[in-house]
Amino acid sequence: MEKIKQFIKSEKGKDILIVIIIILVGLGSFELGRLSKNDTGILKMEYKDQNSTQNTDITDSGVVGFTQSEIPKTANSSGKNFFASSKGKKYYTINCSAGKTIKQENRVYFTTGEEAEKAGYTLSSECS
Repeated sequence: MEKIKQFIKSEKGKDILIVIIIILVGLGSFELGRLSKNDTGILKMEYKDQNSTQNTDITDSGVVGFTQSEIPKTANSSGKNFFASSKGKKYYTINCSAGKTIKQENRVYFTTGEEAEKAGYTLSSECS
């Protein structure tokens, strides 16, 4: 410990310490810049009956800025409990997370599972 203290108190030790601090600050700034550029924390909400879109931050626990009861459920409020992609062969329940990547404009809604099956879709194994 004494040798380290003496080295830091010397001119050469102070110079090396300053260089190390500058490098660490630079690396930290670089990483913070990369983190701020990452845009995966934005949820874009689009509504069919409105022309505007609304962006809001999300976290792992849910949507920030909305309570659970305020999150729009336009498809479910009209009695549609199932949806499918117009380009796919599987259908999903409204609450199933497996179909969350399907764009709104590509979704086809059904009131019952039988209705979806008559249209040629099969229930996703992740939603059963």
